[in-house]
Amino acid sequence: HPALLTLGIPPSRPDTGYGYIQYLDDAPNRLPGTNLFKVKTFTEKPNLELARMFVDSGDFLWNAGLFIWRADVIIEAFHFYLSDVAEVFDEGLDHLGTPEEEAFIDEAYTRCRNISIDFGIMEKADNVYVLPADIGWSDLGTWESLHQVSTSDPQGNVVDGEVMLYDTRECIIKTPHERLVIVQGLDGYIVAEHDNVLLICQRSEEQRVKDFVADVKAKKGSGYN
Repeated sequence: HPALLTLGIPPSRPDTGYGYIQYLDDAPNRLPGTNLFKVKTFTEKPNLELARMFVDSGDFLWNAGLFIWRADVIIEAFHFYLSDVAEVFDEGLDHLGTPEEEAFIDEAYTRCRNISIDFGIMEKADNVYVLPADIGWSDLGTWESLHQVSTSDPQGNVVDGEVMLYDTRECIIKTPHERLVIVQGLDGYIVAEHDNVLLICQRSEEQRVKDFVADVKAKKGSGYN
């Protein structure tokens, strides 16, 4: 079947750090004899309220960004949905499999617009299916996912650093090992230090970290990374 297939991870919690895939779990939208379901919508990283609605509905999976397709099917999709990108690479077909291939690809990429496969093709194509895949996947791009896969103490704290804790639970603490850090009375916080920046943020508000980073760059300049 000429399908564009993506893997969807059954969500274990409402997480604002992942994209979500809504799929149609009924016979007309299921490829016969498979567990492949027609994708209805893709949603980029939602706010917490929307993420909770997605998880509660049972109709959504995490978007793992993992794809499976035949070469001819994805090439056809590029020509239809991202024709400008396809044309750039079509110019170098004669270079494929030759010593000039790498140099051509390096040059061709500089002429392609910056667009993800999700935006460029997957959200537009009508032959996109998802395979629900409970494979223990986690994208460690969020603090919450790091907490899920890390070893915690009896109070649920995940610690990386020289840290002494008092009356503290369900926290993620990552600080330089050469600095002694004493934490008292925190419940559900992220405490992280990198270079010359210290972050103290509620775990439930971690989706705002990207806003904090943007504010720092705008107000404090490039001296803080």
